[in-house]
Amino acid sequence: MLELAIRTSDEPISPGQYRHTATHAWWMGTCFARDELCVHYSEHLLQQWTPLDPAQDWLLDRELTGRVHWLSGDGAAAIEDGFDIADQWPTGRFRAPHGDFYAALHGHRPAAKVGSWAHPTGAFLAGLPRDPAAMLDRLIADSPPGRGYTGPFPSAVDALRTCRVPAELRAVLYAALRRMPAVSLGETDNLDGERHPALVHDDGPVRTELLISPVDGQYAGERDTVRRPARVGPPVGTVVAETTTQTAVVDVLGSPPGF
Repeated sequence: MLELAIRTSDEPISPGQYRHTATHAWWMGTCFARDELCVHYSEHLLQQWTPLDPAQDWLLDRELTGRVHWLSGDGAAAIEDGFDIADQWPTGRFRAPHGDFYAALHGHRPAAKVGSWAHPTGAFLAGLPRDPAAMLDRLIADSPPGRGYTGPFPSAVDALRTCRVPAELRAVLYAALRRMPAVSLGETDNLDGERHPALVHDDGPVRTELLISPVDGQYAGERDTVRRPARVGPPVGTVVAETTTQTAVVDVLGSPPGF
């Protein structure tokens, strides 16, 4: 078995500082036009500032570039029927403690989230195994393989995508995922054309490439490609999600790195 020769490390962060993540993404969405399912693919730019203390304010900046591709269906008919990509995604700046950015949209006050793979709180991360075999057992127990996008690999990616998994645990997660028979080690270019090592999960409805930073072993993005034919939707071989993510520590909420 080839090993992932990546060292994991974390840039130190102190109280009053923020973990800044910048994500360039293309994501799939759907709409109906004259009773036909149409699948669109749109470009997003996101920045997030996460404090060391989750009870302090977080900040999310979401932007749509306006670039849209149609992967299947009659996109021209959808536009004639009033389709607007801005109606599909919330955009703007959202500020809230605990990262509960859409609390007001959902009619409640911001609150701490229950720890999970998708929302890895400090307590949740502290309770995870530090042994790769035990970590894989935990992933399988929490998210047994099934239909759709569920299973141990997607759960691990959910956690890593937050960029809040510390270096020690990232190393354990990568080693645990390498134990899965459907996971191989490869290399792939991100949206900016930069080469990254990747863990490739070739199973289920999509083939997922998990990009890893060669500098510090941090999550660096992902790519999902349709691998199984479906009755409706994009054909096999279509990329339906692709992201590039960079992280840094900054001193001021709302300021990008270097300011």
